[in-house]
Amino acid sequence: MENLESTIFQLILHGGDGKSLAMEALAEARKGDIPSAKEKIDACVDALNEAHHIQTSLIQKETSGNLTVISLLMVHAQDHLMNAITVKDMAIEMIEIYDKMNQISHYQHDNQ
Repeated sequence: MENLESTIFQLILHGGDGKSLAMEALAEARKGDIPSAKEKIDACVDALNEAHHIQTSLIQKETSGNLTVISLLMVHAQDHLMNAITVKDMAIEMIEIYDKMNQISHYQHDNQ
């Protein structure tokens, strides 16, 4: 169980890192620094990929007959990860909107 708890905490860690990086990316985009925002999103994707690899490993073990104990901690980890993925997806869309707004603003400023 201790090894499983360690694995669950890794899911929480990478999910939390991913969510934090997505929020940092949004802050950069809001300031108009789209390249920095995109770098943060890339780091976010890396963190969430790490979590996804852990999750996939747990699923593969379970499908081979090695059942995972479903604890409140596991439910929390899965909830944390899915929330982080949703925040990442929304951040990507919002960064694109900020980018287009900046382009329009620059275009209007240049053509005055």
